[in-house]
Amino acid sequence: MMADGSALSASLDLLAYSPPGWGANLLRGLGNTVLIALGAYGVGMFLGTLGAFGKLYGGPLTRDLLGLYTTLVRAIPELVLILILYFAVTDLVNQALLALGYARIQISGVAAGIMVLGVVQGAYATEVLRGAIQSVPAGQIEAARAMGMSPLLVARRITLPLMLPAAIPGMANLWMIVTKDTALLAVVGFNELVQESRQAAGTTKAFFTFFMAAGVLFLCMSLVSNQIFARIEAWANKGTKRGGI
Repeated sequence: MMADGSALSASLDLLAYSPPGWGANLLRGLGNTVLIALGAYGVGMFLGTLGAFGKLYGGPLTRDLLGLYTTLVRAIPELVLILILYFAVTDLVNQALLALGYARIQISGVAAGIMVLGVVQGAYATEVLRGAIQSVPAGQIEAARAMGMSPLLVARRITLPLMLPAAIPGMANLWMIVTKDTALLAVVGFNELVQESRQAAGTTKAFFTFFMAAGVLFLCMSLVSNQIFARIEAWANKGTKRGGI
């Protein structure tokens, strides 16, 4: 019993905020994880919105290019995509800058992580949002066009509000995916939560303590996210009922 208490005390000491505890490092990693997830999610939703409308209303070339983009991203493992985009694309950018007579640039880990995961998210978001748009009754859109609304006005006043209830469950899943995908950035040495936990565990050899702590932090983030999306979904469905749809 005393041994168990001693082990628990030692684990809590390792997780303390101040040195020799590693709590501050874990929280810094959690902050980086949330920052990258939010940025990548925003980029993904932007790309997904453009991709969804492009697939539905674009020309043949646009639809073919978007189909290639979504197929490749969804077919290739995300870890491989991260390595390709992080190293190869960064090298291509620097090679282009050198060819134009400019100096090489060092892309920050946060910016690179956001863009890499954002491109991955964009492919999945394209399909989620495309399906949500297709759930909007065609008669609603035709009536708006008959009233002389421009395509942008139709999208803002008709399509986007009506597609939201159908899109939210998929958008919530994409958020959960991107929060977990941030852990893959550890392979390129970015100090998000998993990388910070791995460094702490490697230094102290307390692997169970730190990886369990990382798991608990991811779980807490997921629980909070579920509550937020549940409130958003309730708001969207309530608005739909008020509209009589």
